Amino acid sequence: MSVASAAGDCLRIGSHVFSSRLIVGTGKYASYELMSEALDLAGAECITVAVRRERLIDAAGKNILDFIDTSRYTILPNTAGCFTADDAVRVARLGREILAQMNNPGADWVKLEVLGDAKTLLPDPIATIEATARLVAEGFQVLVYTSDDPLVAKRLKAAGAASVMPAASPIGSGQGVLNPNALRICLEYLKEGDPTYPVIVDAGVGAASDVAVAMELGVDGVLLNTGIAHAQDPRRMARAMRLACESGRLSYLAGRIPKKLYATASSPSEGRIAAVKG
Repeated sequence: MSVASAAGDCLRIGSHVFSSRLIVGTGKYASYELMSEALDLAGAECITVAVRRERLIDAAGKNILDFIDTSRYTILPNTAGCFTADDAVRVARLGREILAQMNNPGADWVKLEVLGDAKTLLPDPIATIEATARLVAEGFQVLVYTSDDPLVAKRLKAAGAASVMPAASPIGSGQGVLNPNALRICLEYLKEGDPTYPVIVDAGVGAASDVAVAMELGVDGVLLNTGIAHAQDPRRMARAMRLACESGRLSYLAGRIPKKLYATASSPSEGRIAAVKG
């Protein structure tokens, strides 16, 4: 358990509550064995799995679910690879059926992705809003991947999204938080009237410092995959991401000092204790 969660600072998304604020993906690892180790080192309690890939067996005849302790992790099914609202809704339904059969608590929610094109992997805002509304109407708790456009974020929340998840930068790019001001506005709009509404940065994280930056902005969590899976040492990076998420959250809660143009002495002349001469 993290220091923050030990003090009762947990991540709440709809009906789900987690001690860890780091959500980790399961794709792109060199092996399922490595994936399993990385998930453990990241301290993840919630992991996301692409529904389209779940039924596939690798060349060695291994299934990804054989390497995931479903009694330990809440699985967040995602609609990765979908380019239309219809396709995304269909895949979300499939994920719900799969997890319901497994009695996993993740059967009632979905990470929604509706992409605009294969080159940028940026979300299609119109199709994403449509798919969000449809899935909410079917009883899903929808965590929705979107751009850092504050107005689109507002529309997605209005459509009933349980969490809006703006990207730090393009999926898998490792560029970190490219537009912190946009994320600040997203936070302002999404938490207006409801400061507990969960906002999660999703996509673009490449290093632990990126996670810390995002958390210090005041987001409620970070979802990442490639930053760990494609690191030169995924095990070490998983641990680094875990620590960065915790330290960034603690830094945000502690409240940073204001930025100033000029120096401020740490030992001001006023109020000094005079030295006692012997």
